[in-house]
Amino acid sequence: MKIKDLEFEKFITATQIENRVAELAAQINSDYQDRNPILLPILNGSFMFASDLMKQLNLPCKISFVKISSYNGTASSGQLKTLIGHEESIFNQDILIVEDIVDTGLTLEKIMSDLRDRGTKSVEAISLLRKSVAREKVVDVKYVGFDLDDEFVLGYGMDYDGLGRNLVDLYKKIN
Repeated sequence: MKIKDLEFEKFITATQIENRVAELAAQINSDYQDRNPILLPILNGSFMFASDLMKQLNLPCKISFVKISSYNGTASSGQLKTLIGHEESIFNQDILIVEDIVDTGLTLEKIMSDLRDRGTKSVEAISLLRKSVAREKVVDVKYVGFDLDDEFVLGYGMDYDGLGRNLVDLYKKIN
């Protein structure tokens, strides 16, 4: 498949994603059974993952969104730009950050630190994808859908210059 100037091939199917999201939700249901977490998806890429995950949670929970970006094209710029912030009180709350992909770790490290500084009870992260090769910051991601190499992916909410978010499967760039 070609999007703009790049070629992509199917990498992880919608069925594989659906099955893994169900497994992650079951683990969260167990871990948070006596708690009321606030899910905090990082927009834009995690919106599909967060939606599918929340549908499978059978515990009382809230959801709010934040938008932090560090991407230009296919690579992280290394510069974080906060575009939309979280506004409601999170003091003494259990926060579960929902990420599409942990790449350099910069975005997740920043938001986890900011949330802890606001007096949260706990802050954990769930990410559909985690790259191991490109990591600049060591960040604890408690729940991981799939580990991958240093590949550029799109689909299931993730994009290439705004395109490809609507694809139900994940695709990786062909080198």
